[in-house]
Amino acid sequence: MSDSRYQVDVSVVTHYLADQSQPEHDRFAFAYTITVQNNGELAAKLLSRHWVITDGDGHVEHVRGEGVVGQQPLIDAGKSHTYTSGTVMTTKVGTMQGSYQMLADDGKRFDATIKPFRLAVPGALH
Repeated sequence: MSDSRYQVDVSVVTHYLADQSQPEHDRFAFAYTITVQNNGELAAKLLSRHWVITDGDGHVEHVRGEGVVGQQPLIDAGKSHTYTSGTVMTTKVGTMQGSYQMLADDGKRFDATIKPFRLAVPGALH
C-alpha cells in the first residue's frame, strides 16, 4: 500500500524441526518466526490471517483464521510483534505466503502482504 499511514512489513525466519518430523511417513515439520513491523503512522490491530501453503507437489492449502497464535495484537506505530508458529508438510520443500488483515486506529482496514518464503529440509535443495 502506498499510503504511509498504513505500512506494515513482515519478515520471516524458518526452521526445520527434525525431532517432530517423520520422513518415512512423509511428515516434515517446520517452525516459522514472524515479525510484523508497523512502519506506518498509526497503530494497527492484526485481525486475521490468510495463508496459502504450497507443498513440493504443487498442492495448495488455504488457511484462514482470527489473529495469530490466539492473539489479535495491537501494534503501535514504529513497533513490532513477533511470534512463532508452525506447519507440517508431506514434502521436503514447500512455500508459504499470504496476508494479515489489519485495522488502523482511524478505522481503515488494510492488508499486510506476507511475501512467499520457502520451507525446506536442510540438504533438500542444491
